[in-house]
Amino acid sequence: MEILLTAVMITGFVAAMMLLIEYLHVLTKGRLQGMLDGRRPAGYLVAAALGAIPGCLGAFTAVSLYSHGLLSIGALVTAMAAASGDEAFVMLALIPRTALAMIGLMAAIGLAAGVLTDLLAGRKASRLLRCEALVMHPEETLRLWSPSGIAAQWKNCSAVRGILTAAVAGFGAAVASGRIAPDEPGWIRLSLLAVTALALWVAVTAPDHFLEEHLWSHVLRKHVPRVFLWTLGALAAAGPLSRLLAVHGGGDPWGLLLLATLTGLIPESGPHLVFVTLYAHGAIPFAVLLANSIVQDGHGMLPLLAHSRRAFVLVKGINWLVGMAAGAAALWLA
Repeated sequence: MEILLTAVMITGFVAAMMLLIEYLHVLTKGRLQGMLDGRRPAGYLVAAALGAIPGCLGAFTAVSLYSHGLLSIGALVTAMAAASGDEAFVMLALIPRTALAMIGLMAAIGLAAGVLTDLLAGRKASRLLRCEALVMHPEETLRLWSPSGIAAQWKNCSAVRGILTAAVAGFGAAVASGRIAPDEPGWIRLSLLAVTALALWVAVTAPDHFLEEHLWSHVLRKHVPRVFLWTLGALAAAGPLSRLLAVHGGGDPWGLLLLATLTGLIPESGPHLVFVTLYAHGAIPFAVLLANSIVQDGHGMLPLLAHSRRAFVLVKGINWLVGMAAGAAALWLA
């Protein structure tokens, strides 16, 4: 049941973020895509900032931006190298000074890795794996506030508007009541509620054309079922995989480095806590913790599985190489 509720939470947040990205794209008449598209410095900086946010919401947002063509594959590498999932909360509690330093170091390493990835991949390869459904229709206009227009839309409420409004409101109520994400920190739940409230605003106020073409036909029919099913499957498989790669402290540091990076490939928060605990007790060197933190991103990459398995494998593979290189360098310098 816990796995199912986690999958629902992830899917709900990702769907809401995709909706908001589509809304901002249309509202700004495509200028949002112009600011972040390709390999502009702003894209890498936004990606690094999202990855550095403790927890998985920043990483989910980066995946949503990437899947809509607003971040390059290199920027996604940056975000995931900087991300360490829910383990960031534990590190901040147990080893706050080290955690803050490592967050900054991971962001810097991620920026370098992301820029290099795009330089080596080229613009064509950088765009190859992204969704191209973020479109602008010439007749589309959005108004943030038009009481008469909103009243007219609800007077002749379409089935799509009614279903979407009820679904978003139901998700928000489940989060507020603690049925979904009951064990998450308070600010995580507040973030979920804030994003859900914005999505509800869109469902209530946006024109029928936007809801039907962008939200219903694109986000809900194309993305949401795949995000939910792949997330549920990955969460179910993560437990046996983490037990297979169980690590014991006190071993050879180079062997621990390899195991730490392999464990980092597991797309779940939890298995990586062993390295945080071992480091806090002085049982493993900093290099091992750094390498694991670069490779792992908590649940952050799960939505990408639904969008593109090729992109998932590519980003995970690049960050595994980056984590191994950073860990090896730290071991040599120690």
